[in-house]
Amino acid sequence: MTRECAVLLPGVCAALADPRQPGLDDTCLEKLLDWFRSLTWFDPTVELVQDNPCLTELLSSVLALADPSPGILSFTLQLAGILASSESRFQHLQQEKLLGRLFGPEGPRGSAAWEDASVRSAWLKGVHSMLHHLPALHCLCSTGGMDVIFTLQGDPSLFVASAASQLLVHMLTFSLESETSKALSAKDCDWPGCAQMIVEHIKESLQSSSAPHIEQSLKLLSSLFGSCFGSCYAAWTEVLWLDIARQIESFLLEETVQAQPLLANLLLNVARSPAFCGTEGSFWALVTSALEHLTPVQAGPLAVGLLKLCKCPQDVRIQALTVLLQPMDCILRAASQPLECAGLLDESVSDPATVESLLSSKTSCAGLLCQTLTHLEKLLSLKHLRVDLPCVSLLHSLITILQFCNGFLSPTSPLGSTISRNLINCFRVQKSALDVLAALSEKKECDTLIGNLFDVLLAYLQSPNTSPTVLKKTFQATSKWLVHLQELSSSNSQWPQTEKILEDVLVVLQKRLCSPCWEVRDSSLEFLTSVVKCLRDQKEFRQCLLSSEVLRLTENLLEDPESYVRASAVTAVGHLAPIACFAPESPVTGSQYNKETIVAKLQEILSTDSEGFPRRAVISIFTKWLREGCTGQLEDTERFVSRVIQTVERDLDWEVRLGGLELVEVFCSQTICQLSQCPYAPVSSAVPSATPQNELLQVFCRAKLFGFLFGSLCDCDKPVGQRACDVLVGLRGHFYPMSTLENPQEIEDSPAGRGIAWLQRTLRQGSLAQNFPVDGDVGVDFQDPESMMLALGAIDLLELHDELNKSSDHVEESPQSLLQDILAAVGTIEDNEVDCY
Repeated sequence: MTRECAVLLPGVCAALADPRQPGLDDTCLEKLLDWFRSLTWFDPTVELVQDNPCLTELLSSVLALADPSPGILSFTLQLAGILASSESRFQHLQQEKLLGRLFGPEGPRGSAAWEDASVRSAWLKGVHSMLHHLPALHCLCSTGGMDVIFTLQGDPSLFVASAASQLLVHMLTFSLESETSKALSAKDCDWPGCAQMIVEHIKESLQSSSAPHIEQSLKLLSSLFGSCFGSCYAAWTEVLWLDIARQIESFLLEETVQAQPLLANLLLNVARSPAFCGTEGSFWALVTSALEHLTPVQAGPLAVGLLKLCKCPQDVRIQALTVLLQPMDCILRAASQPLECAGLLDESVSDPATVESLLSSKTSCAGLLCQTLTHLEKLLSLKHLRVDLPCVSLLHSLITILQFCNGFLSPTSPLGSTISRNLINCFRVQKSALDVLAALSEKKECDTLIGNLFDVLLAYLQSPNTSPTVLKKTFQATSKWLVHLQELSSSNSQWPQTEKILEDVLVVLQKRLCSPCWEVRDSSLEFLTSVVKCLRDQKEFRQCLLSSEVLRLTENLLEDPESYVRASAVTAVGHLAPIACFAPESPVTGSQYNKETIVAKLQEILSTDSEGFPRRAVISIFTKWLREGCTGQLEDTERFVSRVIQTVERDLDWEVRLGGLELVEVFCSQTICQLSQCPYAPVSSAVPSATPQNELLQVFCRAKLFGFLFGSLCDCDKPVGQRACDVLVGLRGHFYPMSTLENPQEIEDSPAGRGIAWLQRTLRQGSLAQNFPVDGDVGVDFQDPESMMLALGAIDLLELHDELNKSSDHVEESPQSLLQDILAAVGTIEDNEVDCY
């Protein structure tokens, strides 16, 4: 603790204990507790409380109050726990007889204040902070604290109940690591004292007839096995499991027990423990039983969790996959004539009638399918799935679901008709099915159904009943499958089929680009951008695209009334331009879609659009073009960059200005490469083979980069200043590679040097105006190469860099500032002494 803080602390403690003072803001109290946590973490000695007696005086004063406010009492309980977190400070507070009066029977837990949930929560937090040494643990166990914690497990406040559960997990783990000295086998189950109390409480609760007590213990067990206890104490995990396994099994078989939904999470957390790495044993048999007896909704999370485990036995893994596939299997069977489709599964884990019943119910059909589809999408995203998914049948099932949802399929079976009625226009199921459909595009074995798949996708894209959100998902799935189709046609010479599908998709896209709904136009443009990114190198795709009306319609949307659509149109045009008008091939015939027109339109948007989204999109596209070399030779690029940054530096949107700095950074990097004869960079024919550094400076000055960069250093938005400084530091590293910087004292005699000295002073004050005011007759010529070379060498850019990267609260949130603010809030110091923020 600093001397300044030690001086302020007594006043703060006195104010906190004074009932006449108004209550402090909870945020201030939390910050104060955070400060004490950091102090005690780094210094476990007793000196903190001995050197600052005001802390113990605060605890005593609050205890002496007849009716302390819940806020101050909660703060005091947490502070006492933090101070007692080391054994030496614990013993000191015990000698002062403070801890028993705070956490013992005579403390708040026996008073009216206990009715406040914040006090109960603070008591638990204080105990949790304190329990880092055995004296605290023994003290709590001997004064009835365990019974209090057990009771708080069922507290009506979820925050209190959760804190009690977390505390019990901590206590059991701490008891094992502190009180166990010998190796343990599964037959040796002598739990240490505190752990024994917790384990006995769990067993008694599980065997009770009280449903709330059973649920509390199951939640506690789930937290316990899911914590470091389950991974670090394998032998104890096995002992605990053997104690409760029979009771857990009985819950699975008793369908009336309300605790069944909690069993799946418990079994999954136990399965993750190293104690059950073997493929044999009663535990996995119990898991198998759970997959059979839990409802499909309850078993789904358990099944997908087991499939992610690398050590799950193969037979259990197959059974888990079967649970997930049962609803999909039921869909296939319901949609088919007898014997026409065998479905996904040869046999079921549980009674198929259960799944059929859920899918036949209007209230449960969509929920079960959405959960199943979400789990399947997670599995498809895994790089290494240790069980084979029947992808073709799964795809068939997804197509069937999508046909049900849009009314494209009229099944003849009674079950199929019921499911179809339940799913018609069900957007939730449509979106989930399309997500899985997109994920399946990575699977090669699905090629046999690709024709049927695109029939369904095109039907959704064409249907006026497709909602905008479902249409967006359809576009995303179509994009992924088009990429897969293109790869397939390249390898199998199936271009005629691919061309027909591509033409059909582009026809639909043209209609959607003219939709009266702005969300549809926006999704259509996003789809177009996605497809162009992936297929731009395919000659056949480019030909189909350039022969359609898509380019013209996209260009028209640059003037859309909706700013989101204009931004998406900018991005789409930016990706189309390299293949439509920047490429060596001739531009589109009979169209105004040419380089000069497109650049002019985007520059107009950048300078005149009233919304930020389109302008941000333009600067992003210009940077993309620059990176890809679409802006021509160095001279053309120089003029292009100069025009852009003169527009950007006046923009009120800081993200646009930041994008302009990124553009400048790319331009500087490319220009340095070109003029320095970088072996990996294209060489401009107009540039001499040996260009002095002055040529580089002249290019940057002609492009007016330095004015933009130095002006951005004092931008009111810090990220802009930080990026500008990064660029300037990078440039200085190029022009002064050996740190041979200029001496500011030596250059001030020249006119340019006086200007640079003024610039340094102005930058330190952070007051550089946009038009660069002069100091008397001394100004800075930002287009003069000599002056800019001096500026790069003389101005302390690293100092500026450090200042810009300092957190804005590096002063305001210091402990000293916090203490001053607390004192100011209670009126004990003058306003001018406070660090107000």
